[in-house]
Amino acid sequence: MSTTAAPGTAHEETVHGAGHAHPSDRNYVMVAVFLAVVTAAEVGLYYVEEQMGDLLVPVLLAMMVVKFFVVAAWFMHLRFDSVMFRRFFLSGLVLATAVYLAAMTAMQMFGDDTTSTILNPDGTPANAEVGSLQE
Repeated sequence: MSTTAAPGTAHEETVHGAGHAHPSDRNYVMVAVFLAVVTAAEVGLYYVEEQMGDLLVPVLLAMMVVKFFVVAAWFMHLRFDSVMFRRFFLSGLVLATAVYLAAMTAMQMFGDDTTSTILNPDGTPANAEVGSLQE
């Protein structure tokens, strides 16, 4: 009785090396350097937050998606797996981003929050300029 799998199966590819070529250490180091640069850019955006204005959140979300894709593709070997697995991860990424955006919208992270304005007893905003109220 033979202990080898039928030709064409996934086991056959792994046992006899007919599958994909494994990336070299240099490839992994280059990916790690790329991820470090993107992470440094994300941290750097904190220091120019006011200059970024409304672009800050979309830029950070784009960087998040790029980093997720690179980690899934290289360190989880998704590049070499079936297309079905790529679709599962992509749908998870889309779902996670949608939930994150919905949570941010629910917490009113986008735009001005006018519901938490503290009012004086006369109905004027408590943080309004004194000179503008006396005119």
